[in-house]
Amino acid sequence: MKPPPFEYLAPATLDEALELLAEKGGEAKVLAGGQSLVPVLNFRLAQPAFLVDINGLDELDYIEVEADGSLRIGAMTRQRRLELDPRIPLRAPLLAATMPLIAHPQIRNRGTVGGSLAHADPSGELPVAAVALDAEFVLRSHSRRGERVVPATDFFEGLMTTALAEDELLCECRVPAAPPGTGWAFREVARRHGDYAHAGLAARLTLADDGKIVSARLVYLSAGEVPMSAPRACAMLEGEEPSEGLFAEAASTAARDEIDPSDDIHATAAFKRHLAEALTRRALAIALDRARAA
Repeated sequence: MKPPPFEYLAPATLDEALELLAEKGGEAKVLAGGQSLVPVLNFRLAQPAFLVDINGLDELDYIEVEADGSLRIGAMTRQRRLELDPRIPLRAPLLAATMPLIAHPQIRNRGTVGGSLAHADPSGELPVAAVALDAEFVLRSHSRRGERVVPATDFFEGLMTTALAEDELLCECRVPAAPPGTGWAFREVARRHGDYAHAGLAARLTLADDGKIVSARLVYLSAGEVPMSAPRACAMLEGEEPSEGLFAEAASTAARDEIDPSDDIHATAAFKRHLAEALTRRALAIALDRARAA
């Protein structure tokens, strides 16, 4: 299979890239790592007139730790670099645990953080982790909008659809520092390691000094058209003493009422709900242990 004809553009600076996007608008596609876009082009599911290759934008390739412990990650940072950076397990352990679950090392060597987020695949691990971590995305354009910051919860709007305007580029992901007493877990089930998961979730729990749950986050992949949060299940957890029964009740609520998986050739929606419920109970137990250790 071959992609449709297109004009190849390789800007040398971010400003040049934004100018091209402003000029070409909806006729252009941005090429970062290419691990998602190239197959789409080859299947001719996308037929852009212009391909804007941003691999030369070294200014978007960075990982920085701020004084408050938060992270700033450039959109062109390769996933493998993020996986191997020794600062990530200390600052954002959930993110560190997520990276090895993304496809295979060969994919992560080329795939970028920004590319995965902008592709917005609901079965992707990185969008789920970003929502669970309360990340924010820096979007830039050459227009009067200039720069805007969009929370991850508002960025993913539908199936492979985001808040990005046609002339905007996702330039940075910001991950806030976790509060003290926070535990985490990322769990998924796939036929083979590296395959798209049938079901999975990122979980976070923050405990008060008295051991009760102050806040909870449950975000699911392969469970709808976007990373699916479970606010009702989290509300059931918050303010309560953690227990196996409480976790089972919250897991049932999330799997039954708050996710929307669909049948596919690998698994039925009912089976995915079953997996989500079991994974939620396990993830909450692991997050609790880590929160207590923290």
